Amino acid sequence: MLLSGKKALIFGVVNKRSIAYGIAKLFKENGASLALSYAADPIKKRIEPIAEELGADFIVQCNVGSDEEIASTAATVKEHWGVVDVLVHSVAYANREDLQGRFIDTSREGFAVALDVSAFSLVALCRAFEPMFSDNGSVMAMSYYGSGRVVANYNAMGVAKAALESSVRYLAVDLGEKGVRVNAISAGPVKTMAASAISGFHTILSHIEERAPLKRNISLEDVGKCALYLASDLSSGTTGDIVFVDSGYNIMGL
Repeated sequence: MLLSGKKALIFGVVNKRSIAYGIAKLFKENGASLALSYAADPIKKRIEPIAEELGADFIVQCNVGSDEEIASTAATVKEHWGVVDVLVHSVAYANREDLQGRFIDTSREGFAVALDVSAFSLVALCRAFEPMFSDNGSVMAMSYYGSGRVVANYNAMGVAKAALESSVRYLAVDLGEKGVRVNAISAGPVKTMAASAISGFHTILSHIEERAPLKRNISLEDVGKCALYLASDLSSGTTGDIVFVDSGYNIMGL
């Protein structure tokens, strides 16, 4: 199996519709040991049965907007495993009011929150887990087409994803000295809890079906398969890259 013996720490599983869940499921099917994080107590009740279903070694609370909680999470992971082979960052947040209307009306606070949770958290997690990364480790983050193109109502999140992708490239250089790869998956729209906050999301789905070369929207399994490649030794020469999983929509012009 592609991930036999590898330990994968996954941030962002909220329910079975989460991209992170699709990734975790394929990782487990391919031999990985799993640990899942949850942001706060109310989410723990949802994560526990998922962790049990997936046979996760443990779950850990981590608000990625808190350096203290990240440090506590790192200590917990070190106690359980001592090493991390794969880290998946599937975390993003923006205030609902900043995902509608005009981008110019984004509040200073809303802008800062979106950048902190959606982009800087990747930097903070990599810094905390750097001592635990195995020599051929893999870090991956989840991005979206709106990082480089204007998507209606994506607004502050588009800027946050652009910062995330740039962070991936800089982190790839810093961690590459140890052989750790850092990449991002730019996934097409999927019906997740996060997507439900974006006004006009169903219109976006319909547009993808009409315009994408493959004439369909992607599935959680599509993203999971790409993540499986990035987590495995098959991607040993790939780092600092943004891999599109969007039925080819990103290549289209007029």
